[in-house]
Amino acid sequence: MTAPSLLQRLAVQHPIIQAPMVGVSTPELAAAVSNAGALGSIGLGASTAELGRVLIHRTRQLSERPFNVNLFCHAPARFDEARNNAWLAHLTPLFEEFGGEPPQVLKEIYTSFVADPAMLQMLLEERPAVVSFHFGAPQADWIAQLKAAGILTLGCATSLAEARILAERGIDAIVAQGAEAGGHRGVFDDRPGQDSQLGLIPLLRLLATQLDLPIIAAGGLMDGASIAAALLMGASAVQLGTAFILCPESSATPAHRAALLGARGHDTRITPSISGRPARGLPNRLYLGHLATGVPVAAEYPLAYDAAKALHALAARKGRNDFAAEWAGQGAPLARAMPAAVLVATLIEEYGRARA
Repeated sequence: MTAPSLLQRLAVQHPIIQAPMVGVSTPELAAAVSNAGALGSIGLGASTAELGRVLIHRTRQLSERPFNVNLFCHAPARFDEARNNAWLAHLTPLFEEFGGEPPQVLKEIYTSFVADPAMLQMLLEERPAVVSFHFGAPQADWIAQLKAAGILTLGCATSLAEARILAERGIDAIVAQGAEAGGHRGVFDDRPGQDSQLGLIPLLRLLATQLDLPIIAAGGLMDGASIAAALLMGASAVQLGTAFILCPESSATPAHRAALLGARGHDTRITPSISGRPARGLPNRLYLGHLATGVPVAAEYPLAYDAAKALHALAARKGRNDFAAEWAGQGAPLARAMPAAVLVATLIEEYGRARA
């Protein structure tokens, strides 16, 4: 008997996963994608266990199909006082420009899954069909517990070395995240200079030829032709994020949607200056400062994010969008505004034509 394919294990019809974009993905988006025969996702990286349970229940109310639940697995903040104070001093003139002051103390606004046994217990009780990890992965025995509960596990890798770590810990399938992808890079080590920023094609080929695990391609994929190309190069499925931002079911702001459709959508960049970890999006006034002489290293993740969110909120009260975190991949100009179910059907139609 042959082993079940990844699609069979995911229990989906189409080889498409909607990326779990915290701040953009919603239960409504995930359910619409899953109901259309692909795999929808919700991001719990910014949630407590209690809120995560609510979001899972909301998604289940909208769909009986499988969906993915994503967790952040970053190293908990060390609270490097000198580093964090230097970053706040750097941001102070920006706060003052809008009549405010930076936070006196930076907070760890996102709890890492690796330090959140309550989240693990909630997942074991709720048993979502799929659980995925970003910024690393939990310890092997946590992964084993999830798998024993019948949950399929996915881990994001930006290099062959990271993928091998995931494989050693027992992950079922690996998301190969190319540097083209929008949002946070999934790098395990976020220190400056540690991210090789491999593009999707070389990363996908490295993982497909060196590992005996299903690979999910992610990064810049926006239409059926790119899906066909990724599957031809060895992927078992693809993950698309930016392609779904303009769907009405997403929670993207009107400003984010307009920016994707304008000139800014053609110029995505990677920066650590918003959250403390490298992430690709539409440049704002924080983006390129880290390249200037004398600029300190951003505060630790997610402490820098606490400061950036406070700065954005201050500017927004003045009617300015100067510091909004608007994540997007390099394929942003190809994004289409249509309901999620229509987008999935369009992608599959295009994929079929590309294969013909």
